[in-house]
Amino acid sequence: MIQIYHNPRCGKSRNCLAFIDQSKQEFKIIPYLTDTPSFTELKDLLVKLNLDPIQLVRIKENIWIENYKGKKMSNDEIIQAMVENPILIERPIVIKDGKAIIGRDLDRVADFLK
Repeated sequence: MIQIYHNPRCGKSRNCLAFIDQSKQEFKIIPYLTDTPSFTELKDLLVKLNLDPIQLVRIKENIWIENYKGKKMSNDEIIQAMVENPILIERPIVIKDGKAIIGRDLDRVADFLK
């Protein structure tokens, strides 16, 4: 089953969700802002995405700029920052068959869902 880490306030996330809905495939929405992934879940997600933790951070978010920008942080510290501030997690994230992508580009999502 497809999973989507979704933020209903984000246009890219809403577009991705609508695209997945139109695909007629079964999916589950993960409202990550209220159902925050744990440290372990984020580490697993990063493996599925094949990304370093900093690559999943929304570095233009005020929380990042005000609290973390310019600080030397370990990967674990970056992951913990996302756990404590889930708004920092890039979105939407689409998961299928043990792999994941950041679903901001619908053409890429279409290829991923094939």
